[in-house]
Amino acid sequence: KEYRSKARIYADILNSIMKQGGKSGPTRLLYGANLSYDRLMRHLHQLMELELVEEEKEGDTAVYKLTSKGRAFVIEFIKVEKFATAFGIAI
Repeated sequence: KEYRSKARIYADILNSIMKQGGKSGPTRLLYGANLSYDRLMRHLHQLMELELVEEEKEGDTAVYKLTSKGRAFVIEFIKVEKFATAFGIAI
């Protein structure tokens, strides 16, 4: 079984938020990033500390919003991934 790097997990979470229009609830992120709830929340807190994601409350529900810094990370990660893939390297 191949493990994902922390950068790959972050990119999966951020990309999942981006695909939802820049905002997403935790349930969609669980499926989009393929993580358990505990792991997702741990990574989301780290992403908030890095200012890549912001938490907003919509009623009783928490919604996670991509910051401009988070959007830039996703875009650059995709570029690096395409570059590495061109050389047969998986990230």
